[in-house]
Amino acid sequence: MPRLVIAIGGNSLIPDGDHQSVQDQYDAAAETDDHIAGLVEKGWDVAISHGNGPQVGFILRRSELASSELHEIPLDYCGADTQGAIGYMLQQNLVNDFRQRGIDKSVVTVVTQVEVDANDPAFQNAAKPIGSFMDEEEAMRRRDDEGWDVLEDSGRGWRRVVASPQPMRIVELDVIKGLLDAGIITIAVGGGGIPVVENDKGDLEGIAAVIDKDLASALLAVQVDADLLLISTAVEKVALNFGTPEQRWVDQFTLAEVKQYLEEGGHFAEGSMAPKMRAVVQFLEAGGKEALITNPPNLERAMAGETGTRIVR
Repeated sequence: MPRLVIAIGGNSLIPDGDHQSVQDQYDAAAETDDHIAGLVEKGWDVAISHGNGPQVGFILRRSELASSELHEIPLDYCGADTQGAIGYMLQQNLVNDFRQRGIDKSVVTVVTQVEVDANDPAFQNAAKPIGSFMDEEEAMRRRDDEGWDVLEDSGRGWRRVVASPQPMRIVELDVIKGLLDAGIITIAVGGGGIPVVENDKGDLEGIAAVIDKDLASALLAVQVDADLLLISTAVEKVALNFGTPEQRWVDQFTLAEVKQYLEEGGHFAEGSMAPKMRAVVQFLEAGGKEALITNPPNLERAMAGETGTRIVR
């Protein structure tokens, strides 16, 4: 069976500011899962990854609000919590979809660690904001007492920032490959994986960092020999000069074109499409055949060649 890795954005589970509850996220997961079930029905062997940025933010905020009574939750544990919760939403909805469609498939979520290099240059330039805004006094206290890196954010207040290192190794890869080879739909590398490093004793330990979900998904796609990497995001297609009068939607890029546009800059926004395109480059340069970018409602249409943006070698 052809193998597909689908990377679902964490923001796609939150339609808007008025629909952020657990039930709202569950309903959004159900909509996406219905399209994934359609792809499984068409014969695709599927691994699913997902983002978790908003969900980790919610956990951190709850932790901060309750800090006068309960211990705060470390960032790596927040990642583990969201892998379980989002995985639960996705796998339950898929089980229900499979039953309704008469598909004999099992689904499982793997809590996944991803090893990073403790000497990655990103740790010298922490820039990924997490958690709530603080005033300067609170930010300085956290910096001095807890070793946080903090930055002032465009006049809106201070925030904690952490590194976003490159993913090196998926610790549970053999388990994930075994599940996929057995025909089991596998949800893994949630939120880019729980970042871990190897300590002086050779043991793994969690670290306060955020791994880019799309880069980790590309690594997963390469290592499970996926035929296609599908990145689900907020837009139906990729545009050049996004948000400008010269904006133009594109049906297909070559790998060389994407690399050229990334080098030129200005075409893909750093906070949204640029990391996705870098993940596509990583996947294709490592031997991947094809990548596809679209939004959740159009997953099946894009796979059928009716919409979305394809990137080929």
